[in-house]
Amino acid sequence: MAMTMTQKILADHAGRKEVRAGELINAELDLVHGNDITTPVAIKAFEKAGFTKVFDKDKVSIVLDHFVPNKDIKSAEQSKQCRNFASCHHISHFYDVGKMGIEHALLPEKGIVIAGDCVIGADSHTCTYGALGAFATGVGSTDMAAGMATGKAWFKVPPAIRINLTGKPGSMVSGKDVILTLIGMIGVDGALYKSLEFSGPGVSYLSMDDRLCICNMAIEAGAKNGIFPVDETTIAYLKERTDRKWKVYEADDDAPYEKMIEIDLSSIVPTVSFPHLPSNTHPATEGENIPIDQIVIGSCTNGRLEDMEAAYSILKGRHVAEGVRAIIIPATMDVYKTCIQKGYAEAFIDAGCIISTPTCGPCLGGYMGILADGERCVSTTNRNFVGRMGAKTSEVYLASPYTAAASAIDGHISDPRKYLEEK
Repeated sequence: MAMTMTQKILADHAGRKEVRAGELINAELDLVHGNDITTPVAIKAFEKAGFTKVFDKDKVSIVLDHFVPNKDIKSAEQSKQCRNFASCHHISHFYDVGKMGIEHALLPEKGIVIAGDCVIGADSHTCTYGALGAFATGVGSTDMAAGMATGKAWFKVPPAIRINLTGKPGSMVSGKDVILTLIGMIGVDGALYKSLEFSGPGVSYLSMDDRLCICNMAIEAGAKNGIFPVDETTIAYLKERTDRKWKVYEADDDAPYEKMIEIDLSSIVPTVSFPHLPSNTHPATEGENIPIDQIVIGSCTNGRLEDMEAAYSILKGRHVAEGVRAIIIPATMDVYKTCIQKGYAEAFIDAGCIISTPTCGPCLGGYMGILADGERCVSTTNRNFVGRMGAKTSEVYLASPYTAAASAIDGHISDPRKYLEEK
């Protein structure tokens, strides 16, 4: 029987020769992951169920990234609970202040997730790891607790949509523009509980950072997971980060896809999602009459090194507009350090930006950039629902680092390609 890439990974981890869309299976897990918000809930469920040990200390990861360094007493208590649990169970992959980063940037960077893995995480953007050729999906904290104890999770095998990528992206067009374009095409429920499988000759023109960004936002289309084929780019990325042996799965030529969507990368322009849905997409040029109060460049979507480089290419030698707050958040400590070494940090400060320690903070309206009534923010994060970053009357416009940086300079939503023409 022909299978998709996702179905092959799930079949293998369920110890079966084949699986079909809609079947319920119980699969072995390569990693169970949580953060400082979801792990405390999982710990309570773990202990309430009477579990006394994790199935494998090397296959559980906990990253403190949402409110770390702790912003208040409640977040401090949550982090303390995670620290105590990690110490008690000798969790190998525990990341706290000084070595932590935004979880979905940190785990790929550290080589903790590799091609062929089956991963669950108590965070909806766990689907990011599909960029590495892994099956990865978000679950609830109770499922995380069961996964930590048993090393298994049940799934309903998802049907798949094939996204055939052709062409080559133009200058200052990134993976963020690609995924926003796709979500604009199919809507926030266009792939509900389906696998988004990316393929085609255009894949070769997307960097790993592009692919991580694209898979990160698969959930914003309702998808169970997003996944890319394992190619030379993937292998080179993995070889730099791990000695673990990965496994490459390939979809059959006659794999059962519900439908195929064609996207010509050369036709994509800098794209912005207007409030209050990621699917409310417009070309950046349509926002030039929309003044802004703040920009955020960071998050598990766009806080990687290429994102910092994109921001630097716009901000270097320029200054943010009067009245605009510009917040830049490198996603990991390694990215932060590289920004310092390459002079990006100095250029950001000279441009009037602030640089934060790695944190998810503003993305979910936690801290480090909360919006007041009526304020507008261009953000490289992944959600722009009502009240997502602060007051219910505030507005979040999702965009790439290029577009966010250009908007900071101009004081309104702006197409970054105008700065390309100036060079």
